[in-house]
Amino acid sequence: MKPARYQVDAETEAQIEKLLDTANGYAHKDVIRQILVTGLKLMHDGAKRGDVKLINSALKEMRYAAKVFTPYRQSRKVAIFGSARIKEGDEIYHQARELGRELSEKGYMVITGAGPGVMEAGLDGAGREHSFGVNIRLPFEQGANRVIASDAKLINFKYFFTRKLTFVKESHAIVLFPGGFGTQDEGFEAITLIQTGKGNLIPIVQIDPEGSDYWQRWRQYVERELLRRGMISPPDLYLVRHTHRVSEAVEEIETFYSNYHSSRKVGDVVALRIQRALPDESLERIGGAFKDILGEAGLRQSLQALPEEANEPEIGHLPRLLLELKHRSYGRLRQLIDAVNASDSVPESAACNVEGNC
Repeated sequence: MKPARYQVDAETEAQIEKLLDTANGYAHKDVIRQILVTGLKLMHDGAKRGDVKLINSALKEMRYAAKVFTPYRQSRKVAIFGSARIKEGDEIYHQARELGRELSEKGYMVITGAGPGVMEAGLDGAGREHSFGVNIRLPFEQGANRVIASDAKLINFKYFFTRKLTFVKESHAIVLFPGGFGTQDEGFEAITLIQTGKGNLIPIVQIDPEGSDYWQRWRQYVERELLRRGMISPPDLYLVRHTHRVSEAVEEIETFYSNYHSSRKVGDVVALRIQRALPDESLERIGGAFKDILGEAGLRQSLQALPEEANEPEIGHLPRLLLELKHRSYGRLRQLIDAVNASDSVPESAACNVEGNC
């Protein structure tokens, strides 16, 4: 039997509204109201104490993380993942530090797990002022590294899932160095979220030193065991790039945002916000090259934001490319964005058929 649905009675409704009235001018009181009602539903459901504590702790962690990141919303951020066991003299440590330095020089902030190894190196290169530490409390690991310890931009999490949510939500790019289970988990999760359209399309770059085959062997496994068995599609591989050079990793991120700004899904429409409108000729050429994933309306350009984007007035002036994804291929959508960034030409590698064979 389906349990009875909880209904807020008139007296409780009045008490909720009285609480919300204290937040004069706050734009999202409707959502806060839903959070309060959800708490009441937990009581109505007779939820066990352990479940209520978990939900409460997760909400508190996410709220605090949002508080820390809010003042830096206008800064692009790059998440760096890699092994905590890499020592300072290792070439991987050197690369991670160099990456952090180059990113900060380009105006990016760096987010890492706040531990030792690759995490410490990345923050050391970026500098404390341009760093965030997203730490996880573990009984067998040391605390935050020397760069970010006691900084206001250090967040300590109890749960891995709230920590990973923060990484994905706040990052505009992800760079993966060689690492263990945690690095693989974070990398696969980011790829999965993008592949399924549940996460923003952002660059994911794998990097290891010259002579290393760490990521080459990872790709061989993915191609042999996942692609060959039909568990993923060929364009999915386009969501991840590999390099041995820090400069190429930074260039990949910079190029991705050279014209593309961000995206938003409104119903079946995907709105790609770009910094410069495309010439009609380029728009037609890109639309033709990617017709295998576009709906009947094709690729259109608008100089106005959609009505549903009114809550983002700071980017309302940006041109939009509008499309409906026919095959939900976010690997192909990534190729389309690359073509937009090239603006006046479509790379030959973007010419794939409907089956996704490139």
